[in-house]
Amino acid sequence: MPELPEVQALVDFLAQRTVGLAVVGVELGSISVLKTYDPPPSALAGGPVDGVHRHGKFLDVDVDGIHLVFHLARAGWLRWSDAVPATVIRPGKSPIAWRVRLSDGSGFDLTEAGTKKSLAAYLVRDVRDVPGIARLGPDPLGAELTEEAFAGMLAGRRTQIKGLLRDQEFLAGVGNAYSDEILHVARLSPFAIAGSLPPEAVSRLYAALRETLVGAVTAASGKPAAELKDAKRAGMRVHGRTGMPCPECGDVVREVSFADTSLQYCATCQTGGKPLADRRMSRLLK
Repeated sequence: MPELPEVQALVDFLAQRTVGLAVVGVELGSISVLKTYDPPPSALAGGPVDGVHRHGKFLDVDVDGIHLVFHLARAGWLRWSDAVPATVIRPGKSPIAWRVRLSDGSGFDLTEAGTKKSLAAYLVRDVRDVPGIARLGPDPLGAELTEEAFAGMLAGRRTQIKGLLRDQEFLAGVGNAYSDEILHVARLSPFAIAGSLPPEAVSRLYAALRETLVGAVTAASGKPAAELKDAKRAGMRVHGRTGMPCPECGDVVREVSFADTSLQYCATCQTGGKPLADRRMSRLLK
């Protein structure tokens, strides 16, 4: 799933290639991907692309005041083409969920792999009409998220810090991968209770949050959409690296599995050398 750094890179990528062009055609390959009905997709045709923006993990293409907002979810992706094929896609007959054609012959497709379809697109006049955007917490790279504000958000939370970092109503844009990375940099257990963190741990976590995301945004910047997934995997310290050596201490990277996801961590760096219990125990083995 693309998270804040990859989504920001896609925003920059699209902005460089689309702003100033006009939308000349929109094709819907999957009826279920569109979650709104007014305005209709045809309303985009003829409109100039005025800007491309990010709201958490949502991408927002502003076409003359109508916003095409989409969330790539777990298996969705954006595929750019300098010359879009002339063949018109038909609903139910293509792996492409959504196609946008631009006035210079270029354009992009939204695609989704697998059988569990959760890619979502919205056409709205006000981005706050998208339910997921209306509920978003602060942007972790926003100027308003000071260390003091962050500490206040954590205070009193009886929630494991890993889950809280992934909660889009708490922070907008951090998902499973970067929460693993942030906690490794902060040297914190993913099962630590947010409201019980001492002040020095909160400071480490805040610094790790900003450092990790700024570094990932910088690394992703300028890369074509087709290269972002591999670049993300290559930049991971612990996420997706189960059984490999920790880049900090050399200990083996460990994993905790859940029903439909997993987390990775280093016991030496994050849990005082003690392997984490599975989710049913949700605490350190003793």
